[in-house]
Amino acid sequence: ALPGHLLRGLLPLLTVFRLERAEGAARRAGLSTQPIWRQLWDDVMKTRPPNSENITCWRKKFLETFFSNVLHGVLDISSDWRLNDHHFSPLLHSSPHVSQLTLCNMLQGAVELAAEHNHRVLENLAGSLRTLKFQHLLSSDQSVRRSLVLLLHRLVHHGSVSQVSMYSWPVPDTVLLVLILSMSAGFWRSGNALTYQCGLCTEKDKAPRRELMQERAERCRDTEREGSDGENQKGFPEAPEEADAHLNSVLSVPRSSPLRNQPCEEASSEGPCDHSSIQAGSSPHCGSGQLSCHPVLQKTRRRLKPTVGRKRRCLRRSRGPYADAEDLYDFVFTVAREDNSGLLDKTSTKEGENTENWTSSSPGSLCTGHAGCKKRGGPAGIFSLKAAHRFRSVSTLELFSIPLTGETCRTLSNLLSSWVSLENLVLSYNGLDANICCILSGLRALSHHPDCRLRVLRVSDVFSHMPCMELVRCILSAFPQLHTLSVSFDLKNQLEGNRPEGNPCCSEVEIPESCLEQLEIRFPREPLHTTFLLPVLKASKSLQQLSLDSATLPCSQELGLLLEALKECTPNLKKLSFHDVNLAEHQKEVLLLLQDPVLQEITFSFCRLFESSTAEFLSEIIKTVKRNSSLKSLKLPGNRLGNHRLVALADIFSEDSSSSLCQLDVSSNCIKPDGLLEFTKKLEGHIQQRGGQIQFTHLRLFQNWLDQDAETAQEALRRLKAVCSVVNDSWDSSQAFADYISVM
Repeated sequence: ALPGHLLRGLLPLLTVFRLERAEGAARRAGLSTQPIWRQLWDDVMKTRPPNSENITCWRKKFLETFFSNVLHGVLDISSDWRLNDHHFSPLLHSSPHVSQLTLCNMLQGAVELAAEHNHRVLENLAGSLRTLKFQHLLSSDQSVRRSLVLLLHRLVHHGSVSQVSMYSWPVPDTVLLVLILSMSAGFWRSGNALTYQCGLCTEKDKAPRRELMQERAERCRDTEREGSDGENQKGFPEAPEEADAHLNSVLSVPRSSPLRNQPCEEASSEGPCDHSSIQAGSSPHCGSGQLSCHPVLQKTRRRLKPTVGRKRRCLRRSRGPYADAEDLYDFVFTVAREDNSGLLDKTSTKEGENTENWTSSSPGSLCTGHAGCKKRGGPAGIFSLKAAHRFRSVSTLELFSIPLTGETCRTLSNLLSSWVSLENLVLSYNGLDANICCILSGLRALSHHPDCRLRVLRVSDVFSHMPCMELVRCILSAFPQLHTLSVSFDLKNQLEGNRPEGNPCCSEVEIPESCLEQLEIRFPREPLHTTFLLPVLKASKSLQQLSLDSATLPCSQELGLLLEALKECTPNLKKLSFHDVNLAEHQKEVLLLLQDPVLQEITFSFCRLFESSTAEFLSEIIKTVKRNSSLKSLKLPGNRLGNHRLVALADIFSEDSSSSLCQLDVSSNCIKPDGLLEFTKKLEGHIQQRGGQIQFTHLRLFQNWLDQDAETAQEALRRLKAVCSVVNDSWDSSQAFADYISVM
């Protein structure tokens, strides 16, 4: 317990190991170690972390990145004396701080973490890790896949991982992809398929035995109280045999199988389990590669020794987790040639009815009913889930830039059909095309589960298989429980007649009342027809956010029709966003939006607002915003404001204004340092006139020409930061000079 002034001088001289141990003492002394961890980052990592202004704990940021760099071999701990401590085990001591981990390439990190010597590290991760990412994966051999199975089983099925994300896999290994997807969904074929059996799974299977024995013991006590010590006394000794019989009906592995795990015993010839190895945040069991060490279970097993009739011991460490190399292969690769008759309970072609209703008892059923996902007997990559056990599953699945074949989409559809824990699904640039219908089939089946939790769906791709509004209607008709839906496409599919056979036009399907609160649509330069959007709006009375991106307006009246539809159908709409929509000729509609008494946030991003406008239009915008007390955020990035229009916007905060505007975004608007300084001075004058009473708190200035006069820019920013929070970047304006030449 050092005095505060001594501790303050000592902290910068400590190694990472000692600094971590001194964290509690520093906190009690009222000292912050954040500057020291930040300095460690600069000295060791030698990079600027992304979004550094949002980092709240540099200790966690450093240790989490440190863990990843050491795991992947990109950081030498001997490079800095503060890392070189013989008490310091890099992976073990930093693992409790890791909430996000990325595995890449040949999955070397997975192999290292699954190794026996990193058992305690894996236990720590099971308690701390929330997000597991895979990036730039390559094909792997069976030994690597075995390590991955062990890792996923411990971190997902018996851990705390709630999100699995995969990125940038141009030529995915179908087997590896299906393995990750299936285990993320909670499926694992243990026991007969794999000789490795998790101790935690064994503990779960022993629960019925313990409950039965407790029940029999209670019966014995009851009979003793009644004075019966004859036949009733025979019940308790028979409990072990009956419990064993019940357990045999639960376990997938026969009692005579040598694969069955036994509890660890302190006097085992193989050596005791290390109870002290369990770190904070881990589960109080031996890990995936070891057996349970719970003392109560040891006592129970001792009582059952005559019945069990075999030596109690831990599995030999020299023995790998899998005895047969083909078991894992069979689990993932086996072709499921199952009889799919009866998978569809009902088929209906009536408008407004589901075209298929999957049986909830068949999670492994193949997707049927569309040309894009026809029923096939045993395509490669499809495996049976009937023999697999169901474990804990993740709540968020993200697939970015991973091409999905028809077979993989059918597998994913089958997994989705019973993935009730899934809350967020992101499918981005997967080349779905017609296979989007297969995914919708799985989602439709999932929507029928009473415990379904899916609320967020984001789909984006290069080509759209069908018009955006038609796809939105298809999704909402299949899954009306969604709260957030995002549909985004870059280009329209030029191939006509490419829709699935037998699929009714989604534009004719009635949409049930939905729970939709946020809708984002990025059109591939398609015309925005309000008549197609209107049914969606009518079914979405709870809609609060609407974003329309890259749409074209087919006629001058279309935007007016849209505003009328929004006013009529979405009384709770709070946020409205237009991006890359040409509004140069729709000044009247823009002013109507700005005076809306319900909207709290309006975005006109790259909408060419001032391309052909006059000074009167800007003046009308300022007057309208000054009178609107409900508008909190106004975002105008990419509209070529320039210096003079930015200076004029400062009048929004004048003394006679009733505006409640808190946030203003003027990014990418050709603003120069002198214009920003003039805006700042004018804003300071208005604040002084109002006696310092102003609600303006945030100003965004990304990608403006502030590098042309660094000294003036710094003065303007310094004065602005005394008024509000300013977010900007160091941007080279010369790279974008040609884009804004018309403003010069």
